[in-house]
Amino acid sequence: MPGKWVFLSVIFALMISLSACSSSQQTTANGEKAGSNDEGTVNIGYTGPLSGPAAFYGERTLNGVKMAAEEINDAGGFEVNGKKYKLNVVSLDDKYLPNEAGANAKRLMQENKTPIIFTPHSGGVAALQVFNQMEKFIIGAYTSEPQITENGNKLTVRIPPRYDGYIEPFTQYAMGKFGKKIAFLPTASQYGKDWAEELQPYWEEQGGKVVYNSSIDFAKETDFFTIVTNALKENPDVLFIGGPSEPTAKVAKQARELGFKGGFIVMDQAKFDEMKKVTDTYDVLNGAVGVMPLVNSDSPGVPNFVKNYNEKYNVDPGSEAGLNYFATYAFIEAMKAAGTADDPEKIMAHMQDGLDNMPEDKKVYLIPTIDEQGGFDAELTVAAIEDGKIVPIKVE
Repeated sequence: MPGKWVFLSVIFALMISLSACSSSQQTTANGEKAGSNDEGTVNIGYTGPLSGPAAFYGERTLNGVKMAAEEINDAGGFEVNGKKYKLNVVSLDDKYLPNEAGANAKRLMQENKTPIIFTPHSGGVAALQVFNQMEKFIIGAYTSEPQITENGNKLTVRIPPRYDGYIEPFTQYAMGKFGKKIAFLPTASQYGKDWAEELQPYWEEQGGKVVYNSSIDFAKETDFFTIVTNALKENPDVLFIGGPSEPTAKVAKQARELGFKGGFIVMDQAKFDEMKKVTDTYDVLNGAVGVMPLVNSDSPGVPNFVKNYNEKYNVDPGSEAGLNYFATYAFIEAMKAAGTADDPEKIMAHMQDGLDNMPEDKKVYLIPTIDEQGGFDAELTVAAIEDGKIVPIKVE
């Protein structure tokens, strides 16, 4: 796997060098045009999908960052070494494309000198990791891909739990409830391929069989009838699906319409509560195992966050918003502890202080530590859908 990532990094570097400046729109936390990096202002960068099939996913990750920034600014900003700062969130659309993410990051650094750039996809993270240590900015990586913090990059923070922790509980639930034949239909992204490469050997070690192995390019495909039909011809007991929540939900819904009665293993990128907005009911997803929806969590900061998010966006928040909201506060607390708002290496060195000093009412997730490689150590929250309801699954 490391060799694959090195190869990808080289490719991304070449693509970035050939890419023209992005024509995407810039927006700030307050919806205004991004200004210069004035004294007392910290520019926080974001590159993610704000158009195309993954746009809702990108918008929700951005909403978490923006909401935290607005709260901090409305409270008067934050103080570092006796000096007050406010946050300015500058966002660029990368259409879920790694080369666009890389070009956007270059632009964010050149025009806004952003000490932190958030991005919500592993391909984008890989593109940024080609040059982030040289240009000195921290990547706020919203991806559960373990490799992004195993490759030695010292200025990357992995925000969600690594996905390989889900392999065992997802497999045990699905295999125990439905059977040992599984069909693979995950997203065609590198993240989807890596997930599949982890799941397949474990599934087979448990006595299971992969009867169909393919993937779906959600950037190009919107009708999944043919591929789902081909998968169901192999009579699987379980479908492995995932990617952005909306198209993943459409895959599940189409499988049910074609007569599939089995279970679903849902990759952690897709969220049950977001999928329900497409299926209208959890009944379509009965037998699915995946990540616990944020609104069902009992973390101390959840009730207030859900209330405020709902008032602002008129919808319940998912983990995309919640984790990036949490991470923004953690970065600000790290800046305070480091005594600097613009030295990424010092800020990174104080990320544990950032977690230690997190205000209780901002603890949307319980993340007590960051590991030596830069990954947040959060408890896995797993759930299944049974009889149209969310049921917690205990992870040993």
